[in-house]
Amino acid sequence: MKSNTYNYHPLYLTNLWGTINDNFLKTLSCFVAIKWVDEQYQSLVVSIAAAMLVLPYVFCSPLAGRLTQHYSKRRIVQVAKLVELPIVLIAILGFVYQSIAVVILALFLMGLQSSLYSPAKYGLVREIGGVDDVSRGMGGMESISFFAMLMGTVIAGVVVDTTSPLTQYILLLVFAILGLLHSLTIRANEERTHSRDRVNPLAFLRQSHEKAKKYPGLNPIIYTLSVFWWLAATVQISVLIYCQQALGMDSMTTGFTLCAAAIGISLGCVMAGYVGKKHFLLGWVPYLGWGISFLLFMIFAVKMSPWFFGVMMFVMSFVCGFFKIPLDAEIQRLVRGSELNTILAYFNQVSFIFILLASATFALITWFLPVRYIYLFASLVFFCVPWYIVLRCRPMVCYACHILWRRRYHVTFTGLEHLRTPGAHLLMPNHQAVMDPMLIFSELYDMQLRPLVDEAYFITDATSRILNMLNAVPVPNLRKSRDGVEQAERLNNIILDTLRAGDNILVYPSGHITTDGRETIGNRQLAYNVCRQLPDNTTVLLAHINGLWGSSWSRKGKNRTPVFATTLLVSIIKMFTGYCLFHKKREVTIDIVPMTEQVKHWAQTLNRQDFNKQLENWYNSSLS
Repeated sequence: MKSNTYNYHPLYLTNLWGTINDNFLKTLSCFVAIKWVDEQYQSLVVSIAAAMLVLPYVFCSPLAGRLTQHYSKRRIVQVAKLVELPIVLIAILGFVYQSIAVVILALFLMGLQSSLYSPAKYGLVREIGGVDDVSRGMGGMESISFFAMLMGTVIAGVVVDTTSPLTQYILLLVFAILGLLHSLTIRANEERTHSRDRVNPLAFLRQSHEKAKKYPGLNPIIYTLSVFWWLAATVQISVLIYCQQALGMDSMTTGFTLCAAAIGISLGCVMAGYVGKKHFLLGWVPYLGWGISFLLFMIFAVKMSPWFFGVMMFVMSFVCGFFKIPLDAEIQRLVRGSELNTILAYFNQVSFIFILLASATFALITWFLPVRYIYLFASLVFFCVPWYIVLRCRPMVCYACHILWRRRYHVTFTGLEHLRTPGAHLLMPNHQAVMDPMLIFSELYDMQLRPLVDEAYFITDATSRILNMLNAVPVPNLRKSRDGVEQAERLNNIILDTLRAGDNILVYPSGHITTDGRETIGNRQLAYNVCRQLPDNTTVLLAHINGLWGSSWSRKGKNRTPVFATTLLVSIIKMFTGYCLFHKKREVTIDIVPMTEQVKHWAQTLNRQDFNKQLENWYNSSLS
């Protein structure tokens, strides 16, 4: 989608006032309603109030996604903001007559209204700023959301003990009116679609889960973000009780603590949005997750003063902003076109199921244990989350390997810009060692590159998961097949179909690592056959890899190819036992050169043996 000149400010301000009002109403309801019941029921009232605001998201997200497919997103947002006014009046009636039932009804209606325009609201981010500005747009949107979510809580905490009920009612109306007025000024270049997703919540959840599978790593990202929302909801609920019961704070100082968290997460989101445009923050998500786990454990284990607790909330919230934004931006980057509306509705549904679970978690734990044990449980959950996401998201695994291998190898990569040009790319490197495909993928952590892998490796569940994460292309093993010609033709068709689909493929013309330091392709036919039939949208890139011959991953001085598992284990032990501190890093160069016309000319004018000879000469001319 092409970028345009529209700005985010009207959308940001609409989101600001809407989120403030949601959380102002929820927190005001909690502070006021818990005064209507005994202390033993206060946690239950808080849990129910939080659940009522998010329950509609679980059941209405499919309908919300359908609305974006048939109506203008701007219009959906504007109608939702108009409906907010009568909902606020219902809430005011509940407060006036001290009716918990009416207040709970208002919270449910507010959640229903918010759930129905949430996919439209987030879908507008890309349509206002374009694909290239998604990271900044999502950073601003999420910083506003968290700032508004916590500021609504803060304002409620301050006004509940310092102002009259009339002032509180006026604020509810003012926030609703400001949201409506700013929604009328939103401008966007909208994409329209008329696809028909299911409205039944369970059917929609199942259908969308299957639809998301075609985007590698998308479902794990959505589930990780949903656990994050579980954490945010759990902490927000727990602070309301923990600050008063465990730290002896009143409503106003509790509000200031939440204000510190609001400032922290807003700064984190904004900074992550800008930093993410220049640095690969997605690769740091696991480390940020473990950092959050550590901070949660500290809150549980260390006896804190109210002031120190506020500082810890600020720091943890700041880290949370950096944890969340790369994942949000990745959803927007992975999903192209109008299908993003459906995925956002699916994400809403899943995340609010987890937010609903936060209310249940809080109620269950606080029924049996002191409220501080919430932080211990959250710490354990967030210790496990990074392991889940890193083993299911290719860029994170590649980046983790990037950090690891940089301790042993000094890699100089040239010509990367050629891989970023439009269309499909056929990358054909020489093969010095078992290590070079790992180095290529670790260096190209932010690019989509599909390796060819023997289909036999897809049989076991463990290897299949890893290869699917890498988006590998399963190919037949020609050496074990009796129908060599038929299988070779099948392999060619697989590669050509993948290139026609616009994907980038990694192919080693030799098919094996070198035995004497020089590239030998011999009579192999794969590269020759593919280059003779190249699709029009394909760029051929040859790659010189130099510096790995003589390493433990090569065959220099060995009678056979190094055993992968053993060599990997020895390498990791060396890297973590100080070996790298006393040995110079191995210099490795990877030079990518565009050779489309030359390779096509060779394939059309030469026979297979001469074509392979030309490739061998090209690879070996640069080897040292």
